[in-house]
Amino acid sequence: MELTRDEIYKTAHLARLAISETDVAKYVIELSKTMTLIANLEQADTTSVSVMAHPLNQVQRLRADVVTEVDQRDYLQKLAPKVEAGLYLVPQVIE
Repeated sequence: MELTRDEIYKTAHLARLAISETDVAKYVIELSKTMTLIANLEQADTTSVSVMAHPLNQVQRLRADVVTEVDQRDYLQKLAPKVEAGLYLVPQVIE
C-alpha cells in the first residue's frame, strides 16, 4: 500500500507531530512498507489458530488461599480515635 505525501501530513497533523519537508519522503517509504506488511498479515489464514494467553503452554502456580496473618482488627480499632460499627471515622475533608 503506497502512501502519499498528503496522507503523511494528515497523519502527522492528527498526531500533533511536526515533520520537516526533508523527512516526508523517508516517512512515505517507511510507512508504505509498514502498511504493505500489515496488508500481507491480514491475508494470512488464522482460522485454525487457537487463541492463547501466552505463547508457551504454561500454568501459573498459585499459592494456597490460606489465612496466614492473625486478626488484629479489635486491637487496632482500640487505638483509633473514633470507630463506629467496625469502621474508622475520620474528619470530613470535602465540603
